[in-house]
Amino acid sequence: MIGGARADSRTLAALIPLGIANHSVLTGSRVVVALDALSMGASPFTVGVLISLYALLPMLLSVAAGRLVDRIGARRPMLAGSVAIGIGATLPFAFPGMAALYGSATLLGVGFMAFQLAAQNTTGELGGPATRARNFSLLALGYSVSGFIGPLLAGFAIDHFGFRAAFAAFALIPLVPLVVLGSGRLVLPGPHLRAGSAHHGGVLALLRHRTLRRVFAINALLSLGWDLHTIFVPIYGAKIGLSASEIGSVLSSFAAATFVVRFFMPTIIRRLREHQVLAAALLIAGLVFFAFPFSQSVPALLALSFALGLGLGSGQPMVLSLLHTHAPPGRIGEAAGVRMSLVNSMAFAAPLVLGAIGASVGIVPVFWSVGACLAAGGFLARRGGR
Repeated sequence: MIGGARADSRTLAALIPLGIANHSVLTGSRVVVALDALSMGASPFTVGVLISLYALLPMLLSVAAGRLVDRIGARRPMLAGSVAIGIGATLPFAFPGMAALYGSATLLGVGFMAFQLAAQNTTGELGGPATRARNFSLLALGYSVSGFIGPLLAGFAIDHFGFRAAFAAFALIPLVPLVVLGSGRLVLPGPHLRAGSAHHGGVLALLRHRTLRRVFAINALLSLGWDLHTIFVPIYGAKIGLSASEIGSVLSSFAAATFVVRFFMPTIIRRLREHQVLAAALLIAGLVFFAFPFSQSVPALLALSFALGLGLGSGQPMVLSLLHTHAPPGRIGEAAGVRMSLVNSMAFAAPLVLGAIGASVGIVPVFWSVGACLAAGGFLARRGGR
């Protein structure tokens, strides 16, 4: 706990809109970056490389960043992350071209990593274990709002004002977190006193922990499904002739579904065990990806995207709650960093591999292969629960 019940509530109430602001830039910029690259003649593989850059530095630096949060507290990483997000969105506005897109994707990815690790660490320390799942559900609910706003804003800004205006709009949004965090009024966790001596065994010790290992693996699969939807819906939509607004609407339908399922998450948690929620999430996602290539109308894609959001949106709060419950004392930030590093390793490799497959044999095998992985993960999660 970082304060009394009222202080914790105020901190969470402020943290959620700050997360919405920065996350809307991340989710919206992915749409703008992908469509801007495609407008310049980029191939699906090149788009995959661009999206992979969002995950490159987080893949390499998340564990170190998590340890840093344990040592110095949450405020400075959140400030630094917000600055990087603002600069990343500004680059393509100031210097249009592919080079700026590469730099933008890299800065946006590492900036949001720093902010998110500190925000998740803060959320895990608000209250005790009894309120942890609820708090993470509320934080995830905020990210559902930003996941809806970001792509929708991106699509309409591109259609009505162009790519540079879309980047300019996203560059202004991180100013809100910077002002709030810079004021020093928000109560955030300080350094963990045991963090300097708590890292016995390093990362391998965390990976040998049976429950944490299962949590890491399931979260990687959930993230794979999430990333595939983010990366290939713009490509697939452009291929079948959808406008930027229609593509943004399909992506926002996914975000709307994550909001719905997370709104009801406290009720779901009371009725189902965590392995049941995670298994259902993976199975639903697998089925949706099998159906995607058969759908070419906007209503059908909206429905599939919404169903996918219901599945994948239910998984993250459960994963984060389990992670904070089972992480060793003084190593919550490091465990969150390991999780993020594994997720970003998947997010870095998947666009490259899937982009290469999409460029050579088409998009349909990409949807089906990932769908098979997710469905298999659902059955494994169910067996693990037993």
